[in-house]
Amino acid sequence: MTEMRDHDTALTFDGLLGDRSGSLGAALGAGKEFLAGTPTSSLLAAVGRTICSVPPAAGGRYPDKRWFQKSFGRAVTDRPDDLLVGRGLFYLTEQGRLFLDCTAGHYQMTWGYDHPELCALLRDGIERGIVWDNHSNIPAAPVKQLSARLAALANPPRGARAGAGRGSPADCGAKQLRLAPAGSRLDTVHLGLATGSVACAAAIKIMLMHYRLTRGCAATRAAGVRRGPEAPVFVTLQGNYHGTDILAQRLRGMWAEYFANVEVAQVAPNDAEELTQVFKRHGERVAGFWAEPIMMNCEALVLDPSYLQLARALCDQAGALMAFDEIQTGFWFPEVLYTNRLGVEPDFIVLGKGMTAGFHPLSALVYRGDLDCLAQYDAISTNGNAALAAYVGLGCIALIEREAARIATVGTRLHDRMADLCSEFPDLLQEVRGAGHMTGLKFRTVEDALGFHRSAFERGLWVRVHAYHAGHSTVLTKFALPLDNEIADFAVDTMRALLARRPWK
Repeated sequence: MTEMRDHDTALTFDGLLGDRSGSLGAALGAGKEFLAGTPTSSLLAAVGRTICSVPPAAGGRYPDKRWFQKSFGRAVTDRPDDLLVGRGLFYLTEQGRLFLDCTAGHYQMTWGYDHPELCALLRDGIERGIVWDNHSNIPAAPVKQLSARLAALANPPRGARAGAGRGSPADCGAKQLRLAPAGSRLDTVHLGLATGSVACAAAIKIMLMHYRLTRGCAATRAAGVRRGPEAPVFVTLQGNYHGTDILAQRLRGMWAEYFANVEVAQVAPNDAEELTQVFKRHGERVAGFWAEPIMMNCEALVLDPSYLQLARALCDQAGALMAFDEIQTGFWFPEVLYTNRLGVEPDFIVLGKGMTAGFHPLSALVYRGDLDCLAQYDAISTNGNAALAAYVGLGCIALIEREAARIATVGTRLHDRMADLCSEFPDLLQEVRGAGHMTGLKFRTVEDALGFHRSAFERGLWVRVHAYHAGHSTVLTKFALPLDNEIADFAVDTMRALLARRPWK
């Protein structure tokens, strides 16, 4: 498009987007009308095709990506083909191709694109005067109500979690070092956090503060034990991803040369013996244990509840804290929080991504009140506590609770049918990964995973592939929650056809 000078820009759609001809607005309108007015069955039949009734902008020209960083596709092109408009699980590209989005935007569009009820809720909130954002010292009603709902979700009635507990008494006895008696609930919610990275960083800071206080406590000194400046140890899982903060990246092996007084012990997920040995080796130097219940950055690997229960007992024995990172799993299951399936009570639950269904980044840290040791600005985002985002978050929770039975049924059907593909194509597929809407196909070779990914894209299925680490060869899906049986069956049947034809060979 023709570059515009600052003084050419009017405060209108055409002026701000540089759309002098009005063709971009026309393309958006036509695309929105097509997606909203076409039955699901007809949309599925057209996936992968170019929709001629949605004319591209004049000459097919859209803003290019010449100023983007390389890792996000820096390019100069006369005919870019990025997202134009979306609705539900479908989106149209700028050149009119129709895609079925199998990964909910980038794992965060809980209810897909342009969900009608959430859009209506958003307009309602604005009309009622709910502000977009405000100072965190004066949180609006939706923020306070969301904190109450998150605390309630994180604290089901005792025993409601399957096998709920903190490890056996024999495992969790006299060596505990806590700021308050064990067993307090997750009754504190920090919502002044825009992104999951900041929420994870807040939990890490609390772990460090807890380590400082407990490892130098009066009881230890009275026992005549002198403590030197021993470095705290964080036990993490290989393939973890707890955000882009530098310390969080250190937990997954990055920037090691810049840290002299924090140690990270990575262990293989679900390896109980290795976990036990690491805790035995480091003992009370362990400050915290981190886990994602479904590791989407590690090929959708699911952690065994028994493994997490062991980790809970080992943390209690060492006086360490346990964090569940539910940035991926939170708001994607009928229980809202996946933690409630695990039979384990962590000290922290980190939430993000799907909480506001992609409207505005808002994350949360739900944790034990006796660990509330940070000062007001020690861990906060400028855009945390956003009132309108919190209002949408409440709507997202209400939709999940209303649709819980359907979400469970469709998620089980999808996962089971994906598992059937592994039985049908054992030469190509090793196993099914994940759970429910978060389901992955582990290929036997990285070449087949990459080839399938290319073929799926050409067919109109937007899936992701994990193939950039040694041994990784998994195609990932994370369907938005409006997924129904018709769409799920179409996706699986299309994958089956691609596996049978192997067009990438």
